[in-house]
Amino acid sequence: MSSSDNGATSSKRRRVLPKRAPHPAPSSSGSPTTTLTAVQKTGLVLGIGVFILPFFFDIPNLAEPGERMLSIFLLAVIFWITEAVPLTATAVLVILLEVLLIAEGAIADPTAADPALAEAALPAASYFAALANPVIILFLGGFMIADGAEKYGLDKNIAAVMLRPFSGSARSTVLGLMLITGLLSAFMSNTATTATMFAVVLPILSAVSDKRARSGVALSIPLAANVGGIATPVGTPPNAIAVGALEADGIHVSFIDWMILAGPFTVLILIASWFLICAIFIPKHITIKLEMNASWNVTPKAKIFYATAALTILLWMTEPLHGISSNTVGFVPVAMLLCLRVMNGDDIKKLDWPVLWLVSGGIALGTGIGATGLDAWLVGSIGWETLGAIGVTAVMSFIGLGFANVMSHSAAANLLVPVSISLAMSLPGIDTAILAVTVAIACSLGMSLPISTPPNAIAFSTGTCTVKNMAILGVIVGLVSTLLLAFAMPSIWAAMGLV
Repeated sequence: MSSSDNGATSSKRRRVLPKRAPHPAPSSSGSPTTTLTAVQKTGLVLGIGVFILPFFFDIPNLAEPGERMLSIFLLAVIFWITEAVPLTATAVLVILLEVLLIAEGAIADPTAADPALAEAALPAASYFAALANPVIILFLGGFMIADGAEKYGLDKNIAAVMLRPFSGSARSTVLGLMLITGLLSAFMSNTATTATMFAVVLPILSAVSDKRARSGVALSIPLAANVGGIATPVGTPPNAIAVGALEADGIHVSFIDWMILAGPFTVLILIASWFLICAIFIPKHITIKLEMNASWNVTPKAKIFYATAALTILLWMTEPLHGISSNTVGFVPVAMLLCLRVMNGDDIKKLDWPVLWLVSGGIALGTGIGATGLDAWLVGSIGWETLGAIGVTAVMSFIGLGFANVMSHSAAANLLVPVSISLAMSLPGIDTAILAVTVAIACSLGMSLPISTPPNAIAFSTGTCTVKNMAILGVIVGLVSTLLLAFAMPSIWAAMGLV
């Protein structure tokens, strides 16, 4: 399953050995380094500074709980952008500060003098509940399937089988790579999928004499991984952040609902990106011969895993028929695989826990923004109503794209999805679910630099592509996709009766 991050995804067991040192990619695990960079030091000072300001200056038209939440929000913005502290650390810090400063019984209770504010205050349990939000359980199930697929070799075997028909023309091979990478990324970590595909393809790439074609083949993999994660709620953390934030506001988006909204867009971008890559990088005469053999694990445990994964995905995709929430279904593989001893405690330790905590921080941030009236203040302080529904969607989408190119996709979604929901609920003519989904998807389209997303960093580390080529492809795909997402998709969704 992904992270944008598609964005912030912690390191996986499998790695592609780099020929040169990659630019550091944002990591949800946020493993601390011995020294802080200049940007991190600046972020630390600036973050603490903006956090303190609302405590000393009265913010017009904002009650004290909202001022405190503004402090927390500004701190999160600076820390997530600069990674002054690890991304996951910022997420849990958000929850702690909300409990200490704005929950019932907060330090120097800001609601003591106003019964209306006291009534609106949430108990500490409401903020801690973000750590066990149903969407976290959904993502946990996705992680179990992704790690099990790696453990039993399912990912490599699927790639080997599906790539066979695409041997021969380099353009045909790139199409196969992108379709398979996109499919795997819809249910697995984008980082793990990218590493898997490079492990399969890297030996073949060395035989491609045309340097530009080799770069195009290499770039097709991270691009497809980033885009493919958009297709399902478990594909990447921004999707889970949007689903969780909407659920907290009483709007349920099922697994199949998300796929219907995002799936066609994902396929369209993948196909269009393939044409673009072929036009820029792959001459017609270049050929690539694939000789790949699948070696299926047929042990009883592997067979149980295959059946469990298939059952889980089937239940996710048929939620409207059986009525079992996709969040509940997400716990099915966790229980079954552990009870049947297909996976064990060591496998549990290897799951991407930092990403789960990062998503929790975003859910808690949205809860606090809504509970303190900060959402209404943010909406009222800017003339959003003059932009109209399309204008608001476009502005928020392009902000998401811009943020996601220079910071973790998950962190960008954590900041922008709660704000977008608040905007939609406060302005007429804007569908809340559509705006949240659109912003989350836009946060997965930032992929123009090696630091934009871990799949990009892996591709760059192989030495098969340059920053210039990555930027050209990433900027074109990101801008065109976001334009389509903001200006065309909401109308298409409405015409199809999906909203």
